[in-house]
Amino acid sequence: MPAFSASVPGKIILFGEHAVVYGEPAIAVPVTSLHTRAIVTANIKGESGEIHVEAPDISLSAALFDLQDNHPIRAAILAAIGPDKDPASVPACNILITSSIPPSSGLGSGAAVSAAIIRALSAFLGKRLSDEIVSDLTYNVEKIHHGTPSGIDNTVVAYQQPIYYQKGDPFQFLDIPEPFTILIADCGIPGNTKDAVERVRQNSINDPDKYEMIFQSIGQITQEARELILAGLPAELGPLMDKNHQFLQDLDISLPELDHLVNTARNEGALGAKISGGGLGGNIIALVNGDTNEICEALSKAGAVNTLVTSINT
Repeated sequence: MPAFSASVPGKIILFGEHAVVYGEPAIAVPVTSLHTRAIVTANIKGESGEIHVEAPDISLSAALFDLQDNHPIRAAILAAIGPDKDPASVPACNILITSSIPPSSGLGSGAAVSAAIIRALSAFLGKRLSDEIVSDLTYNVEKIHHGTPSGIDNTVVAYQQPIYYQKGDPFQFLDIPEPFTILIADCGIPGNTKDAVERVRQNSINDPDKYEMIFQSIGQITQEARELILAGLPAELGPLMDKNHQFLQDLDISLPELDHLVNTARNEGALGAKISGGGLGGNIIALVNGDTNEICEALSKAGAVNTLVTSINT
């Protein structure tokens, strides 16, 4: 029996993180130079229901039902099997998960793992799921990671397209007539989207007027960014990134280490820079033009543990 595999990219949020949870739009794009792969192979010597998981990147080697009930990998596997099928009747198989997407970095690692498992295992079981179903199932697993996910990560990694997303509305694929370059820098502190989302929620309860103003301002920035992208004017996104970062600081989800990298990127010639993702660690992104070597070197000296340059296109 052949192996069944699925590869899913990472993602970054260009504009709109956190505000998107409160009904404002966001723009997110896949990062195809990073990916998660799941490979499912039959275990011809095993008995039905024997599903073994190997994820060497996180030192995981376990049978499905040895994983805790709320383990995201277990949840993704059961989602792929479906509620109408008894897991004990599934042909014995092994699932190998590998990933170049750093976890807890705002790059969609959790969603990518879930989507890759769901795609590969459903194919192994003879089901070809649509992008929409993969996205919906991944969203349900994302609740374990983030509590109240925005819906961005699962949508981007399932459809593998740039999107303009507003909760409650159908997402829109975002055409990018003029490609542009984004530099991603990891501050070295793992992000915690679940804690960041909860912090923003509590703060918004304590000071609703202030936080509503911030959310609306971020939403306006995102709308302006969409128009610039569609008009083929990505070089003008820089000031909007800077403004977006200021509002994310006001939401209290930045850190001195993140701010230092943002300032370093700007001082070295980036057109704009901001946090990307939940914050409290993880990555910053910078809009760059031309040679990026000097900016990467400066970011490394400023504390970035990893830098990556990626092209944003349709």
